[in-house]
Amino acid sequence: MTAVTDEDHGKGDGTGKPDGRADGRADGRWDDGLIARRAAEAREAEETAPPTPAEGDAEPQVEAYAPADGPLPTRLDALRELVGLSRARLDRDTLAEAGRVLDEAAARQRLSSRHTVIAVAGATGSGKSTLFNALAGAPISDTGLRRPTTSQPIACSWTDGAAGLLDRLAVPGRLRRRPHPGPAAFDEALQGLVLVDLPDHDSAATEHRDQVDRVLALVDAVIWVVDPEKYADAALHERYLRPLAGHAEVTFVVLNQTDRLPGEAADLVLDDLRRLLDEDGIALGEHGEPGATVMSLSALTGDGVPELREMIGRFVSDRTAATRRLSADVDAAAARLRKVYVAEGRPGLGERAREEFTDRLAEAVGAAAAGQAAEREWRRNASRACGTPWLRLWRWYENRGLPGSLDRLGQALTPPEEELTARQRVEQAVRIVADDAADGLPGPWAQAVREAAFTGAQGLPEALDELAVRAGAAGAAKRGGGTETGKSTVPQLGGRPPKPPRPKWWPAAVLAQASMTLLQIFGGLWLVGQIIGVLEPGLVTPALIMLAGVVGGPLVEWGCAAAIRGPARRYGQDAERRLREAAAGCGRARVLDPVAAELVRYREVRERYVTVTEFSTTGR
Repeated sequence: MTAVTDEDHGKGDGTGKPDGRADGRADGRWDDGLIARRAAEAREAEETAPPTPAEGDAEPQVEAYAPADGPLPTRLDALRELVGLSRARLDRDTLAEAGRVLDEAAARQRLSSRHTVIAVAGATGSGKSTLFNALAGAPISDTGLRRPTTSQPIACSWTDGAAGLLDRLAVPGRLRRRPHPGPAAFDEALQGLVLVDLPDHDSAATEHRDQVDRVLALVDAVIWVVDPEKYADAALHERYLRPLAGHAEVTFVVLNQTDRLPGEAADLVLDDLRRLLDEDGIALGEHGEPGATVMSLSALTGDGVPELREMIGRFVSDRTAATRRLSADVDAAAARLRKVYVAEGRPGLGERAREEFTDRLAEAVGAAAAGQAAEREWRRNASRACGTPWLRLWRWYENRGLPGSLDRLGQALTPPEEELTARQRVEQAVRIVADDAADGLPGPWAQAVREAAFTGAQGLPEALDELAVRAGAAGAAKRGGGTETGKSTVPQLGGRPPKPPRPKWWPAAVLAQASMTLLQIFGGLWLVGQIIGVLEPGLVTPALIMLAGVVGGPLVEWGCAAAIRGPARRYGQDAERRLREAAAGCGRARVLDPVAAELVRYREVRERYVTVTEFSTTGR
């Protein structure tokens, strides 16, 4: 089918003549005008008719994307899961590029995989439209000295079924062409090619540059046309080539207008172009290595155009351009996300950090002091049970309610400044364990770990008090402690520990002390009787009996004190362990478990990120 352009139409009235008449004559005879109008209507009907299969085709071509083989589907699924798991931890701007890649990949996969969309891009005056026409074999795109010559994308499709792709590129129907009948149109290797001529990327019109950026993000491959004057233009390299370095496998860089260079100048310029591309980080496809194709030609004279057409034919017939482009897009999105997913070292919450956190909480609630107090209380209670009646009477006199007595001091609650110190120790313990867990994590995930720790730490001191009280009550019940009414005597943290039970051998000790007391009383009465003359004199025997009671009482008490050392120590250690376990359980439930959950979430997204980057084609 012959290509139709605005130049062919003159001023675009459809008559084929500049003045709008069918025959171009002043008289405009009706017969020639009618023939011309019928010919024009037939041509328009032919252009708008739906494509019909060529003879010998088994069935009409249908736009459908064949599932890509290889790792791309797995990488896209992993990227989709990665974005889903990260929405609550990362801001929308950070995930915007990954979301765009997923949307564009889904849109491209819904369209034809038999077609390869290649854009021809270049600067003003580089000759890209001339090259576009040379590849199409017809003057489809306007060329000339007027700048900018190309104001909207123009597409040329070698085969039917590319309407969906062109709709995605927003190429209007009036700018969709077919190549001129000839060798280029019937080249088997080019069947499936969709060539798009873009406006100048350095155009003074902002809307032209916006169209270039929009289309470049959607096509399968790009042919960059440069000329000997602007091939080193910073705008080209910094805005396009360098950011798209990962798309080298779907990039062609063509040095045009070599007919203007004398002698070996074309080779020198081409070598310098390769050097600039290498500095941009673009891999060059030389010696069989994957990378960008770099060559020189003259679109005006046709020198090198057949070679480029042959390279494009092999590229199109391979039908992997769309997959390569999507893979490169995934690589670029993953490279942008690297700083929010890749940690330095091996972050985590080790056993040592957990133990140190437990130690700090135990210190904050005074577990060691509570154990020592429980040990002293055991000894005091045992001494009271096994002490001499005279010593117990003296202690009762000392502790009968005088201000400042030991019992009063023991029953006093912790002063406010000590409670404040304990709260500060808890906060410090939480801060240290949060910093240890977040060490080496990327910024957003480190912040999430700290927020989880600090959120769980709210109300932790009060929870420690309550759980410690429960632990003390359980210990008292286990030991058989409590009042006669069956209620456990359990004060708050910082107060007096629960009253421990008396030793099992208490009856025997009480009986021994009672015996020693009776001996003292008996010996004393005997001596008094002798003194007043009631009994016969004889001081030795009653004195010895009384001395035995006086000495035996302290000896029994001393023996009991020696016997209670081991049980008292174990009782204190048991009280410290219960309080330590209560603090550890509370800290684990409120701080360590939320922190561990955040670390598990990070490991999950890190695994997804590794899957995304595992089969990278750009080495990023």
